[in-house]
Amino acid sequence: MLDISVLTWVLTIGLIVALLAIDLIVAAVRPHKVGFGEATAWSVFYILVAVGFGVWFALSHGGDFGTEYFAGYIVEKSLSVDNLFVFVIIMTTFAVPEEHQHKVLTFGIVLALIMRAIFIALGATLLSLFSFMFLIFGLLLVFTAVQLFRHRNEDPDVENNVMVKTARRLFPSTDGYVGGKLVVRENGRRLVTPLFVVLLAIGSVDLLFALDSIPAVFGVTEQPYIVFTANAFALLGLRALYFLVKGLLDRLVYLSTGLALILAFIGVKLMLHWAHVDIDPRVPEISTPVSLSVIIGVLVIVTVASLLKTRNDPSAKAHPGSLRGSRDNEPRRD
Repeated sequence: MLDISVLTWVLTIGLIVALLAIDLIVAAVRPHKVGFGEATAWSVFYILVAVGFGVWFALSHGGDFGTEYFAGYIVEKSLSVDNLFVFVIIMTTFAVPEEHQHKVLTFGIVLALIMRAIFIALGATLLSLFSFMFLIFGLLLVFTAVQLFRHRNEDPDVENNVMVKTARRLFPSTDGYVGGKLVVRENGRRLVTPLFVVLLAIGSVDLLFALDSIPAVFGVTEQPYIVFTANAFALLGLRALYFLVKGLLDRLVYLSTGLALILAFIGVKLMLHWAHVDIDPRVPEISTPVSLSVIIGVLVIVTVASLLKTRNDPSAKAHPGSLRGSRDNEPRRD
């Protein structure tokens, strides 16, 4: 069992908050279009921070826990790329000005971290109290994988998002963006700007991804500290990664298929662990090194296959996938 002191928790959270503060300051003080060079520098910085933390963690707590951290980090990083797909769709749907996009992304990252911290605490508590939760989490991941694979060539219907529709019905909105403001007063009326609706859309997406990503990372480690740090370091570089790869996302045509395979694999791993613990210790389990190898292998294969596909067929376009069919694909009722 991993023993993490209160001081280590405090220092880790302090580091994450400090890195978030830097992002918030950059987004609030100097709104600007993020160029390729700046996005590359920030992306490399956050990856080096995550890797450096993993090396320190492995040296301090052992190679097995270090392997669990890197496996969790890679799982969360791969899921965060799919998250970026949806962010691109939201930004495009609401025509968010480029100088305000990094503010929206930073808000999304902060909200995602808060939601995931809550789900991590809840998930860790449930797993410690009820071993059958491994079965529940496993079934949830397999169901998610099947739905994602079925709708892998679709985009989420942002316009019909429940929170977006509710916000538009309840809050009168301005026609255009008013600087970086969320609420303004016009002719004595208090109005929200489209940026407010965008943040609600980002928040609802964060909630859905938290529901999927937390069971996924618990599939490679049962240690709450590793789950939290893997999520945090994967999310911290999301803003820079968005500006770095948003022009390349359309080429990852098989990413949704790969993520569906990874989620299904982790779901089976969780169910085997439950069966090993609760039914028969002779039921085989999948080790963390094997999990890490499978996850990396799937990601490499789908990335290479995607690039080959788009090179041979330039018209091919990637989609983030959806957990339910779009309205256009629903059967018509007479």
